[in-house]
Amino acid sequence: MMGMLLAVITISDRCSQGLLEDTAGPAVVELLRAEWNDAEIRAALLADDEDAIVTVLEKLSGDGAALVLTVGGTGLGPRDRTPEATRRAIDREAPGLAEAMRSLGAAHNPYAWLSRGVAGLRGRTLIVNLPGSLRGAGESLSSILPLIQHALKIASGGQDHP
Repeated sequence: MMGMLLAVITISDRCSQGLLEDTAGPAVVELLRAEWNDAEIRAALLADDEDAIVTVLEKLSGDGAALVLTVGGTGLGPRDRTPEATRRAIDREAPGLAEAMRSLGAAHNPYAWLSRGVAGLRGRTLIVNLPGSLRGAGESLSSILPLIQHALKIASGGQDHP
């Protein structure tokens, strides 16, 4: 898909305050760039603020983003609200993507089962929550990239089922 818009939103209080360097977000951007080298990729950094997350997800969908990946805020911490924000923003859930990430991730790290990340569609925009750690984000995205590629074709109106 030439010229499509993709976005990576890192969600972290500590990174947004400059207390910690965001390494996971840039790594996810590089994975996307390797897969879709002609895409426009937007990246942003947000605090763990549910309303702000919803606003950004809605804006990116309105801007025509095909894919929005959030990085972080999926755990059990008191300020981890990314799944709740995502559920508010999406029209339809795609639970298999989150289940696949947890299942495949748990083969390497049993803590993957603690991720509460979700995935779904807002219109034709696919939104997927990735874990906030460098390793977790990279492994999660890599594990579902073929699924995402197919999902983007179908969400944009394609009818080609394997």
